[in-house]
Amino acid sequence: MEWTRGDVLGRGSSATVSTATSTSGDIFAVKSVEFSQSESLQMEQHFLSMLHSPYVVSYKGCDITRENNKRVYNVFIEHMSRGSVMDLVHSRNGEGLTNFEVAKYTRDMVLGLVYLHSSGVVHCDIKGHNVLVNESGAKIGDLGCAKWADDQSSPIRGTPMFMAPEVARGDEQGFPADIWALGCTMIEMITGGSPWQNVSDPVSILYRIAFSGHAPEIPDGISGQARDFISKCLIRDPRQRWTANDLLNHPYIQQFDENSNTTTTCEKIITSSPTKRQIKEFQDTRPSKCSRFKASSYSMIQNRRCQVKNLQFAGNLNPHYCILQNSLSK
Repeated sequence: MEWTRGDVLGRGSSATVSTATSTSGDIFAVKSVEFSQSESLQMEQHFLSMLHSPYVVSYKGCDITRENNKRVYNVFIEHMSRGSVMDLVHSRNGEGLTNFEVAKYTRDMVLGLVYLHSSGVVHCDIKGHNVLVNESGAKIGDLGCAKWADDQSSPIRGTPMFMAPEVARGDEQGFPADIWALGCTMIEMITGGSPWQNVSDPVSILYRIAFSGHAPEIPDGISGQARDFISKCLIRDPRQRWTANDLLNHPYIQQFDENSNTTTTCEKIITSSPTKRQIKEFQDTRPSKCSRFKASSYSMIQNRRCQVKNLQFAGNLNPHYCILQNSLSK
């Protein structure tokens, strides 16, 4: 497919997102990154190419181009005209969304999570910046941190501010972790701010989440149903935390369904990727991982009773993004 790159829509931790137009006039979005740094985007393509749901951003293809004498890896996805949930918040000077918007987008996210989890996929990075919006509602995007639920070898990854207690401790990262992040994202949509107030650095965030025994504060000014829904997402014990299917039957969600038995039809997951050869080529040539910040630097945590000492950061210590990995495997 021939296409032309348009305006930049945003820049993430690893890729740039732009508008794009095909020769036939179709408009879509393209995520691009230098091929030598495209591991995360390659894996996002791997998942997107297999997933087909009206509540997950749809995949349109990929290619490799040469720009400014560099190989660039591009993934094509549907263009979501209103950007992310947090773009909406920022366009309103940081004020939260309306109660109706929060409820509607939450319902769409739950339906997306029902689909992902039923397909065996853990998103691992649910947050407002990764929930995209158009005129019809919200869709889950950015699967760069996604993993198969039964993959025990994958490092823990995601955004510290949205990590569940079991993730912050380095214990596990399964479906319940996405539900905790959903509750945090609802608080983010309601308040326009962080789910954890007055905490900025990742070490403090992780320790507070893992061992304080607390959950993010549920904001005032919302309905009892909304408050109860969030509380079900933020149960600290992952075995007691509600599942996506449980939440789909919560009155807060059911208010949008004329018939509570309404089901959403999604295509079955496809188990073969159209770019298997490209991924194999990438795996054979990928560079070493970025520099790591080891847990030995966590002087404020090492002296406490915590598992965080067995973890290390991959990449920089941006409080909004990190990958955690068991240092004992090194």
